[in-house]
Amino acid sequence: MEKKVLVLNLDHTPIAVVNVQKAMVLTLLEKVSVLADYPFLSIRTIDREFSYPAVVRLDEYKNVPYRGVLLTRSNLFKRDDNECQYCGSPKHLTVDHVIPRSKGGKSSWTNLITACHRCNVLKGDKTPEEVGMLMRKKPFKPTLAYFLAEYAERNAEEWIPFLSAKAVQPG
Repeated sequence: MEKKVLVLNLDHTPIAVVNVQKAMVLTLLEKVSVLADYPFLSIRTIDREFSYPAVVRLDEYKNVPYRGVLLTRSNLFKRDDNECQYCGSPKHLTVDHVIPRSKGGKSSWTNLITACHRCNVLKGDKTPEEVGMLMRKKPFKPTLAYFLAEYAERNAEEWIPFLSAKAVQPG
């Protein structure tokens, strides 16, 4: 029972990822509808067998305050595919302020990127334009759906149809 279950609000907005035990309780209490199952997996009791849910949708809309994705080093590296955004190296990664703090740059999703130590030192206290460095992609603020889609590609392809419209990378 290691597979996770995606929980969607009534409007199909992803709001949580829960373990299968929680999903089964919600299903048996008729608080959710199962939209997709994991094929070839089931949950067995002494006298019953249940399909293993992959995606469930709440039967009543819940007003969930937008929490956003926390700006952490780990989430930043994840957004940038664990690669330097200047040269593509996956080694010796650091965090770089596109507009340096000394020039008014903030620590925000749109001003931070993943950079290898070599490129970060080469760029120094300048903007990429000042030193002639090009970024591989423009930094953006990811959504929860963006990270869920990345997880789904590796661990839960059953989620992808429910995330595809909401997980598009901006810009």
